[in-house]
Amino acid sequence: MKRFGFVLLVIIVSAIQNCFSQDWIWLFNGNSLDGWKASENPDSFKLVDGQIVCDGQRSHFFYVGKDGNADFKNFELELEYKSTPNANSGVFFHTIFQEKGFPSKGFESQIHNTPKERGGYRENKLTGSLYGIRNVYKSLARDDEWNKMRIVVQGKQVKIFINDINTVDYVEPLEPPIVSGRPGRKIGHGTFALQCHDPESKVYFKNIRVKRLPDNLQSERKPKEKFSDYELEIFRLGVANYPVVNLHTHLKGGLTLDEALEESRSNGVFLGIAVNCGIGFPITNEAGIKPFIEQMKGKPIFVAMQAEGREWVKLFSKNAVQQFDYVFTDSMTIVDDNGKRMRLWIPQEVGEIKDKEAFMEMLVDRAVKILSTEPIDIYVNPTFLPDQISSEYDKLWTEERMQKVINAAAKNGVAIEINGRLKLPSLKFIKLAKEAGCKFTMGTNNPDRNIGDLNYCFQMIKEAGLKWQDLWLPTLKKNKT
Repeated sequence: MKRFGFVLLVIIVSAIQNCFSQDWIWLFNGNSLDGWKASENPDSFKLVDGQIVCDGQRSHFFYVGKDGNADFKNFELELEYKSTPNANSGVFFHTIFQEKGFPSKGFESQIHNTPKERGGYRENKLTGSLYGIRNVYKSLARDDEWNKMRIVVQGKQVKIFINDINTVDYVEPLEPPIVSGRPGRKIGHGTFALQCHDPESKVYFKNIRVKRLPDNLQSERKPKEKFSDYELEIFRLGVANYPVVNLHTHLKGGLTLDEALEESRSNGVFLGIAVNCGIGFPITNEAGIKPFIEQMKGKPIFVAMQAEGREWVKLFSKNAVQQFDYVFTDSMTIVDDNGKRMRLWIPQEVGEIKDKEAFMEMLVDRAVKILSTEPIDIYVNPTFLPDQISSEYDKLWTEERMQKVINAAAKNGVAIEINGRLKLPSLKFIKLAKEAGCKFTMGTNNPDRNIGDLNYCFQMIKEAGLKWQDLWLPTLKKNKT
């Protein structure tokens, strides 16, 4: 009987301990800054009206705890923040206190709602990014409003949520990629820190709390041994401030939005999802736009209109078009000199091409008119040729013809897509377009549920010597009339 009583007591005590281990621990509840320690420029952090205000010179505010040895491995962190326009800040985890400089250990969950160029640099890592590791290019948060950030680490997995929307789901491989100058950017353990980025970046924090998770908790997905060459290139470009975004994807072949988002969070390629709008396509009038926009609302993606056919400008009003983050089209649906409407990817509609040179002159003329008269942001599937003449691409796309299309794009501020699936346009076209001052985007134009990869795009970026400044993002969009 005594033994039974002892066992029961042990069970009860264990249950109580387990219960307490799941409790939230307040790191900051608005009453004091006890347990926090600033690096250089401690005046950059103040307690005002129950909030931590980050305002001043570059500095970091570390949670060191009552004993100065705060340390967390697996955890769930929650906080609220409010940033002023153009502010840049972040929340660090698995870091350690250091007197000066940028934390050399740990990761940063980025806070940066509105990108703005400063001194020739524009931060292409927006709110909800796992900085330089998994970047977000469309912020789900707004300045001058309170937003909620949640960070969950378990095993090798990091999840970030902004206003309860999952922006990052990163599983570190067993052989972590190396970040130049940041050897400590590996999942391990450590504490938290808030960043004061610069005097123009005023950010408020409140209700900061953490819940410890069991140290033996494993990732939901099994970590890979190491990244593939393709994944490493995504990683390298992201660190170097290139916007790694596939702006030309579709929910086709049964691919769901959730599946597309899962793939995006897994491989680190941000997505722009487009719907085809025009005669004979999924959306033929303005009434069809709203359901698509509603489906995409609040998701970490860009939302695009693929304008089909030359009639689209009469089917959709300016206000309807502006519901999308950006608009793109191509010259694959045209009307020839005889009034024949043709879709160039369907051989039967194109028919026999008796005079290839005359066909090319007509095609270039149509492309120039599209670029000059239609209010688009991106010209996609550039230099596409129908099957009947595609084998003569290098001969038919003369430099003179290329230059006409390029000049029209440059004059009208239209970005040119580098298409990873079609492997278009050619390196020569891209180099000429770069010289003309054109911007570029990446896309795959998937015809089925396989989104595809950006390997060709990465190759062209390297061989054409494109910089991150040469790539266009919807956040840079200027309204077209």
